[in-house]
Amino acid sequence: MPRLYLVRHAPTPETGKKLTGRMPGVGLSPDGVEVAQATAAALSGPEIVAVYSSPVLRCKETARIVAVPHRLDPVAYRSLIEVDYGTWAGRSLASLQRAKAWKELLVAPSRFRFPGGERLGEVSVRAVRACEELATAHPRGAIALVTHGDVIKAALAHYLGSPTDLFGRIHVAPGSWSILDLAPGAMPRVVAINRTAAEEK
Repeated sequence: MPRLYLVRHAPTPETGKKLTGRMPGVGLSPDGVEVAQATAAALSGPEIVAVYSSPVLRCKETARIVAVPHRLDPVAYRSLIEVDYGTWAGRSLASLQRAKAWKELLVAPSRFRFPGGERLGEVSVRAVRACEELATAHPRGAIALVTHGDVIKAALAHYLGSPTDLFGRIHVAPGSWSILDLAPGAMPRVVAINRTAAEEK
C-alpha cells in the first residue's frame, strides 16, 4: 500500500518573518539543520523507498537530510514547488498583514489569486496530482514528499474533504510530517497531521 509522508521543510532564517516563496538562495538556518536531522531520525524507522522534493533550496536541503538514513538520493519534483506568491514574494509578513488584500485572502482563500501568482485552488490541483502520481509510481512502499506548508495543507484539505476556504485551520509546522495512505481502490486515509520529532520522543 502506498504510504506518503508529507514533510514540510525545516526552518530558514526567514521562516515566520517573510513570505519567501520561490526566491532562490534561501537555505536552512543552523537550527533548521538540527530540526531536519531530528525529523530524519524520527523517520528512519519506516522503510522509505524514495524521497521527492520541491525544487526550492530549503526543501532540497531538508530532503537530503531526510534521505540519509535510507541511503537514497532525493528527486526534484516540480509539482511540489512552493506557491507562486507573485509580487508578494520577498515581502515581510508584517507588511502583508496590513494590506487590504490580506483580509480578502483570509475571508475566501479559494477565490484569491496572489498578485501575479497562483490561486490556492490551482495549488491544490497540482499537490493532489503529485500525491496520486507518486503513489502510483510506488504501489508497495512508503515515500517521503518534502515540500511547503501551504502545499501540504492544500493536499490534506482535499483528502479530508474540507473546502479550500478552511485549509488555514490545518497546522503544518516546519520540519513536521503528515501521513497519507493512498491504496488503489480504497478510500484515501489521512493517518496523521503535523507530527514532529519532539512529540516522538
